[in-house]
Amino acid sequence: MAARLVRHCCWRHFGAFVSTPSAVPASLLVPAGKVAVARALPQAPFTSFHTSSLSSWADGFSAKERVEDSRHPEHKVIGELIETATSPQELFQLSELHVLNSNQSSLVITQLSRLAAEKKLETESILQDERFQQLIGIMDSQISQVWNNTLVNLLKSLYSLGMDRNRREMQSVEQEVLWRLRRLTFRQLASLAEFLAVKVGKESRLLNEVIKKLELRWTELEGTRTVVSLMSKVGHVSPALMDRLEDKALELAEQFNPDDIRKITLALAYQNRRCVPLLRALSYHLIQKHSELSLTVLMDLIFAYGKLNFHQPQVFQKIATDLYPHVATMTPIEVTRCIRSFALLKWLSLPLFEAIAQYALDNTKQLSVTHLCSIILSFARLNFQPSGSEDFFNMVHEELQGQLDSLEPHLLTDLVWSLCVLQQAKAPYLQRVLAPDFHTKIQGDQSLKAQNLQVKLIHINAAAKLESPDYRGPFLPPEMLSAAEQAGEKVTLLQSYLREALVGVLGNRENGRFDVSTIYGWQMDAEMVVNSENKPLPLKDFAAPHLLCSEGTKPLPPGARRVAFLRWDFPNFSNRSKDLLGRYVMARRHIQAAGFLVVDVRQSPTSAPSAPRCPQLRAGWLGSLPAPGLDTVIPSRPPVRQPEGGRGDR
Repeated sequence: MAARLVRHCCWRHFGAFVSTPSAVPASLLVPAGKVAVARALPQAPFTSFHTSSLSSWADGFSAKERVEDSRHPEHKVIGELIETATSPQELFQLSELHVLNSNQSSLVITQLSRLAAEKKLETESILQDERFQQLIGIMDSQISQVWNNTLVNLLKSLYSLGMDRNRREMQSVEQEVLWRLRRLTFRQLASLAEFLAVKVGKESRLLNEVIKKLELRWTELEGTRTVVSLMSKVGHVSPALMDRLEDKALELAEQFNPDDIRKITLALAYQNRRCVPLLRALSYHLIQKHSELSLTVLMDLIFAYGKLNFHQPQVFQKIATDLYPHVATMTPIEVTRCIRSFALLKWLSLPLFEAIAQYALDNTKQLSVTHLCSIILSFARLNFQPSGSEDFFNMVHEELQGQLDSLEPHLLTDLVWSLCVLQQAKAPYLQRVLAPDFHTKIQGDQSLKAQNLQVKLIHINAAAKLESPDYRGPFLPPEMLSAAEQAGEKVTLLQSYLREALVGVLGNRENGRFDVSTIYGWQMDAEMVVNSENKPLPLKDFAAPHLLCSEGTKPLPPGARRVAFLRWDFPNFSNRSKDLLGRYVMARRHIQAAGFLVVDVRQSPTSAPSAPRCPQLRAGWLGSLPAPGLDTVIPSRPPVRQPEGGRGDR
């Protein structure tokens, strides 16, 4: 502020000693090369480039401009003529009728660019016009006399008009901007960086230099608009600048409107920056201050939260509630994008999902097969069955009839796997993906995507064997069943508690197995065999049809039962729910259908902090095993409460 005040006073005193202007317009008498008229044109509102608005005071020489303006009122007239021109021909005629200086020529070029953008004119004809070449020549002859703000807009205009970057005049303008970077205001630097990041890309030397200046002068950053624009357009170029912008956004979080919050969360999502403090602050102010949100804001917010895996139940509930009345008027793309985001976040809103199911029934002709597949995949992830499931799945089967061959192999596998989760996979679906000509395409492929695909085929094969009694084949060959899921390397607390408790119960390690990989593609945390009196029996003596290679051959004695222990941690459940995700519901069904008595081991929130680990797994516990077909839930040590931001917050 002090510097501005001193500069302002200096130019006021300077103006007092300058002689009064002549009655004859200087711009008509003095050649364009004279310095006396080089900076005579004031910064009119239109000189701000059409992609970003910068006021005239943003130029570091605004005080001097006012002095020059008072000395040469004819420049104001020319500026108004340039500003009010409505066609390139008017501007070219103006350049023929008046002797323009380099600054005025730059303003004409900027106005030409604006008109070309607004009216979608052909820029090639403008560039090849002889009068345009004359304007370029005048500008280039005294490039150092062009005002800062005009120079910035000139560079952006030349880029927008499509001038060759290797042309000498273009390089001259870029070099002049490069030399003046230290004299540009922060807003000018920000505007230039936003434009170059979109138009030129990361490889621009000028952009890199501008970003360095922004990083050094980030404390001058003011206003929500600049913060939002820089985060959206420039943040991906410089992580260091993005760190500063996140800090500033956190400081200004209370001032952002819903559209600002939408743009910031999208910027974070596209750059995969999970800044939890900023996301929490934005979520808080979104809930507290903004009662009504537009459909665009709702859609982009849930997409960003899903991509960042950021869990905020209050925001999810608000978005789901606000989206519900819009479902009937949404496009198929909006519907699928919405439901996929909610599925990714593991958030099941029954009214919203019911509305989407009804939307699919009412708009069958508008939904493509890909859209329908996205809806089915999302329903399967959350194990959602519509209230009118019979009508819904009849429609699905009718629409998919004859369309399976047109689907890409991975999408087809995901579709059939999802139908297996929802127990809606019919024989034609199973036969299509279990046929030898289908699965032989991925055999030998060691990529992660191919391995995941192979595991899903094993799950489908298990569903065909265990849940489809009328299905007669084909099935996967035995050599493909070895790709069953492997145990995770990291042992969770619940898993260690379970092992510790089971070792004490079994008495002998030969009476049980841990981390069992089955031919169904599912992992059992432990298994054991008990006789009719619920006493553990050695496993190695008995045949194990659920394993790829069985140690024993004896059948189970009369009354004996197989017991499988399945551990469920927080990621296996829907968000803030006791319901398992569809994948794990199917795993449980398959293990149970294979002849096991399933014992669910989950972290129970009802256990007191001082409760012993797995209290039911003690001596005599086996005697209380329920009858076959029933399940036992074993509470463990209570879970540590998750922070609001979700798991893995930083």
